[in-house]
Amino acid sequence: MKKVRFTQDQIIGLLKEHQAGATAADLCRKHGISDATFYTWRSKYGGMDVSEARRLKALEDENAKLKRLLAESVMDVSTLKELLAKNS
Repeated sequence: MKKVRFTQDQIIGLLKEHQAGATAADLCRKHGISDATFYTWRSKYGGMDVSEARRLKALEDENAKLKRLLAESVMDVSTLKELLAKNS
């Protein structure tokens, strides 16, 4: 299964077509996507420009990195506390 079939630029272009008056069903049939995918994209990218979508992706990546770092530090602290408890 393909991970990414459409780029953010393509998704935003598709949504702009919808805003210009094309029906959701026609766009879904034309681009080979389901209605659920279209409405998910609309809820996520609706009203965005390409630059805003890129910024959103960068922020999501940074957030994931920070969450991973926090989880690692919490795990390190937990491990150190267990070692101190065993030694006491």
